[in-house]
This record gives sequence, C-alpha cells and structure tokens, in this order.
Amino acid sequence: MTRLFVWLTGALLLLVLAAGGLFLAALEDAPLVERDENISPAAIDQARRLFHTNDPRRLQRGEARHTAIPATLIDEGVNALASRGLKARGAFILTGEMAEIRLTRRIPLIPDGPFLNLKASIRPGSGEPKIDTASIGQTRIPPAVLEALLNIAADARGYGPEWQLARKAVHELAFDPAHRLVIVGYTWEPSLLDHARAIAFSPDDLVRIRSAQESLAGYLDHYASGRRIPFAGVLQAMLDVNGSDQRENRRAALLVLGIYLAEKNISSLIPEARGWPPLRPVVMMLAGRNDSAQHFAVSAMLAAWAGEPVADAIGLYKELADARHGSGFSFADLAADRAGTRFGELINRRDQRLITLLNREIQDHDMVPPLGDLPESISAIAFQRRFGSTSSPAYRQLTAEIERRLDGMPLYQPAQR
Repeated sequence: MTRLFVWLTGALLLLVLAAGGLFLAALEDAPLVERDENISPAAIDQARRLFHTNDPRRLQRGEARHTAIPATLIDEGVNALASRGLKARGAFILTGEMAEIRLTRRIPLIPDGPFLNLKASIRPGSGEPKIDTASIGQTRIPPAVLEALLNIAADARGYGPEWQLARKAVHELAFDPAHRLVIVGYTWEPSLLDHARAIAFSPDDLVRIRSAQESLAGYLDHYASGRRIPFAGVLQAMLDVNGSDQRENRRAALLVLGIYLAEKNISSLIPEARGWPPLRPVVMMLAGRNDSAQHFAVSAMLAAWAGEPVADAIGLYKELADARHGSGFSFADLAADRAGTRFGELINRRDQRLITLLNREIQDHDMVPPLGDLPESISAIAFQRRFGSTSSPAYRQLTAEIERRLDGMPLYQPAQR
C-alpha cells in the first residue's frame, strides 16, 4: 500500500511538473498583440451599416443570406472582447487564404512580462467555422483541444446554447483579402435574437429595469408634458435606490434614462416592456442645455453596460456625423459625452465618491465641466480646415483641455480613480 501511494504521488508530481513545463514553454518575452483598448468611430459606423443591411426585424425564419463584414470591424471587436472579458489584447488578421485570431495576455504580478500568446487560424469553406491550426507561444496544440476548450468556456459563462446556435447558423465562410472583407453565409434563426437578449439581460436585470422604468414614470408624472426640468434631480432620484446590489440597480436606472433621453422606446430592446408604464415627455436640462443631458445620459449608460471605449467611440462618431449632416461638430457635446462616460465607469466601480455625492443635492457642476467656451457647430468643411483629423495636434489640444477640466472636478479626479 505504501509503495502504491509513493508511486501515485510520484506520478502526480511528474504530471504537475510536465504541465508546469509546458506552461513555461508557452510563455514568450514579447507580446504577439500590442495595442490599446480603444474603438474607432469608423468601427461604429461599420457596425451600424452592417446592422441596417442585416436587420433581424426584417429577416424571415430559414432565410439564407450572405453578408460582407469588414475585417477591421472584426479586428476591433475581437480586441474589445479580449480586453473586456479576458484582460488581454486581441487581433483578427487576414493572411492570404486564411484568417488568424491572435490573443496576448500579460502574466499578472510580473511587470515586464512574460506574455501568453495564442494564435488560431481559420480556413474558409462550407459548414460551421472550424479552427485549422492553433498554438500557444511556440507550442502547437490540436485544434480539437482548442475547440473543446472554447465550448467549455462558453458553457462555464452560461452561453453554451447561444454559442452552438450561432455556429450552426453559419453555413459558409470566405475571405477577400484584397478588399479586407469576410463573407459570411448564414441562415437566420429568430431564436438567435431571443438568445442574444437573454445574454444581454438576465431575469434579475429585467426586474431591475422594470422597477427603474416604473420609478421614472412616477417621477415624471409630477410634471406637465413638455416642461423643462433639471436632469440632476431626475438622476439623483433614479440612483437613490435600495436593494442587495446597488451597482446593478443603478446600471438599470442609467439604462432607462439613457434610452429615454435618446428618444427611443425601450420596448424595441425589451419587447415585454410594451406593457410597462409609459414615460411622459419632458425636457431635461443639464448646464442649461437639453443636448448636454442627452449626451451625458447616453454615454453614462453605454459606459455602464458596454464599457468606456464603446461609449467614447459612439460619442465621437455622432459628432463626426453631425459635422457632415447635422448641427455640426461640438466639443461641448464631446465634453458632456466624456463626463457621462466617466460617471458610468464610477457606477461600475462602485466608487465611494459617487456614494458621497448622492448623500447631498447634486448640482450640474458636479457632473459636467464648463461647456460655454468650447467650439460648436463646426461643419465638416470647417472641421477639415481647422483640425484636419482627430489625430491632429489642434484637435488633441482641445480634447486634452476637456480631460484637464474633468480631471479637476472632485468626482473625476484621476488620483482617486
């Protein structure tokens, strides 16, 4: 019995050492992917166009379609998911006839590396997308092993059925490197949309969102339709919520406020909301402006639910679109966007400064910096003449000024972030 125990212990030790050796062999000194987490306004525009050409509300069950997806959109999406879900960096690259997904994660607690790098190539063809080759560092791994790990990871996160349903919906994959496009053939299944909603909003989320909708309806019922009211008062009332999880209750409140101020109907996102109490139309004012309240609330909602890079990218995209077709590019709106983004991030982090703020009456200057002297109503032609692009020194000088003003506010001071 003693010999058996010693043998088993030795065998287990050898397995541990072998696994540790493989892990160490997979580590590398340099990252395979090195980039920031930002999302470009171009990616937001590409996603918007892709949605409009594949609007699920207009698709029929079993309808077969082909759609061309910009490789740059997939690339930024992979990086966003890797950054938010894995604290890693990701990339999607078309390499001749193949596509390659790359991930890099720095090993925690070791400032200068090493890095865990993963590569997986996908071959075009008919049927479900399949991994062709895969490696971690210089160590090759069987594609079937990585496929199994992806399935396990999806199941562990509670997304197993959705993952399998999405894969089965794809019946063809082709790459067009010359035009930087990925052509996806898919068969529409309406339950995909239901599954997507289930991922976005859990049953507990729906209870919180309905409660927030009812609270806002009750608050607005005290005012006549079309009346101007302070946004700060509405926000404070909506965030002054009880419950076992204040963060989730406040995220629900931001979602309801953001959708309302974006002048959208929440039932387009949550169909069962058609039976919820309607919201009386009023005009909410922040820093003397209704558009500032809109920009702040929508950006706070996006930051709380999708993250800061998404909120920033959508805010900048809207201003660039306004410069071409709307009221013109506005740095005041951009400042309200950035303030809302920081506010949403504070809620995500359960920041003590936010709790302190809610214990007294919120004022406009607690939420947004001075806006009156920031340039506005800049047409596309004037923007091009004055700034050239969003990477020019002149543009960066103004955005740096916005960040400086935000950094100087007690709620957003970076030293306490």
